[in-house]
Amino acid sequence: MSIKTFLSMLVVTTLLGGFATLIQGCSSGSVNESNSAELAFNSAVEFENDERYEEAITKFNEVKNKHPYSKYAIEAELHIADIQYKREAYIEAQTAYQLFKDFHPKNSKADYVTYRLAMSLFMQLPPTPDRDLAPSTKAIQYFTEVINAYPTSQYVKDSTEKKLACLKMLAEKEAYIGNYYFIRNKYEPAQRRYEQLLSKYPNLGLDEIAMYRAGISAFEQGERIEGRRHMEELLSKFPKGDYSGDAKSALEKYGHTE
Repeated sequence: MSIKTFLSMLVVTTLLGGFATLIQGCSSGSVNESNSAELAFNSAVEFENDERYEEAITKFNEVKNKHPYSKYAIEAELHIADIQYKREAYIEAQTAYQLFKDFHPKNSKADYVTYRLAMSLFMQLPPTPDRDLAPSTKAIQYFTEVINAYPTSQYVKDSTEKKLACLKMLAEKEAYIGNYYFIRNKYEPAQRRYEQLLSKYPNLGLDEIAMYRAGISAFEQGERIEGRRHMEELLSKFPKGDYSGDAKSALEKYGHTE
């Protein structure tokens, strides 16, 4: 064997050995990275199960920051959102679910994330309609998305019920404002609110009183045709309703066209 051939073989052998070491090192590094991420994630889950939420969030953030390309990083994001929801920090939960939804729209838990986003908004609603109901519009949007985009989801039933609850609250808000004006004899804004209730939130249990008071408000402003329309619609839809007798009396009193 010539010296030249020997040297060539030596170079090839060295290179192959180097590549083998490099591949082994990369493989070992990947395994170590995965193990480290898994250990940190499991530790965070233990804290969460023990309701040590601050420590759990710290640990989940560690998974996200130190192992951003690990499969556990995405799971950590969702666990953080869930923890905020469990601790009733609904504004923080809303933000966390929204970010998750925006960055991982095709995640296998997309229905759950959308449902929890809607619930985070729903849980911010006040107990009475006289206060701010701003979160209800977004909540309805996401409950509707669950119903339409994930029709086989286990969260469809509750989303349907919660969406209806939001709509009822908005209807009650319109009735509350309408009543505020009505009892103060401010009939023009009262009529507008009752008609808005009938247009936007029908069939939620407030139609009859809204028709009656919209009719009275119209009559009081001299709008007899509009007043008759509301009263006649009431009698057509609720012939034996609580306001049917009052509607008939109102027609006798106000409803004659000139």
